[in-house]
Amino acid sequence: MEQWALTPGLAETSRWAFIVGAPRCGTTAMSEYLREHPDVCFSTPKEPHYFLANDLRGQEAGQLREIVRNKYLERFFPERHGSQLFAEGSVSYLYAPEQLEPILKLWPRAKFLIAVRNPLEMVPSLHQRLFYNGDETHRQFDRAWNLVPERRAGRSIPRSCLEPRFLDYWEAGQLGKHLEHFFSRVDRERCLVTVFDDFKADPGREYRRVLDFLDLPDDGRTDFERHAESKDSRVAWIHRLMKRPPRAALWLFDREDLEVIEAGTGEPGPLLEKVMEIRTRIIHWNRIPASRPQVSERVRGEMRSMYREDNALLSRLLGRDLSHWVDA
Repeated sequence: MEQWALTPGLAETSRWAFIVGAPRCGTTAMSEYLREHPDVCFSTPKEPHYFLANDLRGQEAGQLREIVRNKYLERFFPERHGSQLFAEGSVSYLYAPEQLEPILKLWPRAKFLIAVRNPLEMVPSLHQRLFYNGDETHRQFDRAWNLVPERRAGRSIPRSCLEPRFLDYWEAGQLGKHLEHFFSRVDRERCLVTVFDDFKADPGREYRRVLDFLDLPDDGRTDFERHAESKDSRVAWIHRLMKRPPRAALWLFDREDLEVIEAGTGEPGPLLEKVMEIRTRIIHWNRIPASRPQVSERVRGEMRSMYREDNALLSRLLGRDLSHWVDA
């Protein structure tokens, strides 16, 4: 038997689940519920985005397994022995299903969880989250919405933004288009689509649907607290500095600490440990609950027009009338 077959999570027979998006549709809550299931080994962090950040298509099978074992499993699943199912929740995968070819090659039994939501609610919520994370620098959604053409041309992109594609709010709400594209790459039988309205109304019922789809036993969960509620900051630039510190500041740290910062592996040294403690305190002090996203009637009208046809496509794909999402 080849050595890779003995590596937990790497054998072809390994069971995998990927929560691929869309963002702000309950994916974080579902990830946390699954993380606490006794048969599941969930990635840390929830969203590695590994197969988007690293194009492994075309790799020879043996080399692919070697890379995934050393760069993916060891980093994001360090405690995976004895697990029945492995899972992660990179919501970016919904928008780039062609990047998932290595997953399909490695794990023929892999399944995919997709969540959708009214785009008129999802997109402003996504903007709010990106602003909090430091990827976005414009607090007002209308301004960020209007900047999409500029950003598509590679301009007005904040230095703190990790991935400019995240700022394309027009594209993010085209859920029908992206779901159809996803189904063209991944067999529909391997996908379960949940609607945020249903999840919000009865999270327990949707959680049990997911368990059934993943062939997991009911763990008896009755607590379905909310996760990833929208947050804001008292002073935006301070929060951005804590979340996205300039690379020039990294000269303070030695090689071991840099590995912890950049790769998320290893133990922090005394200096980094102290800095992280202070950083955490500042973030917690600066954190406040977010108010409801403000969207002007003009932009809301543009969103209805932009998403109406795509929403009809989503309705056809799901066999469910969702026209009330975009109808005035």
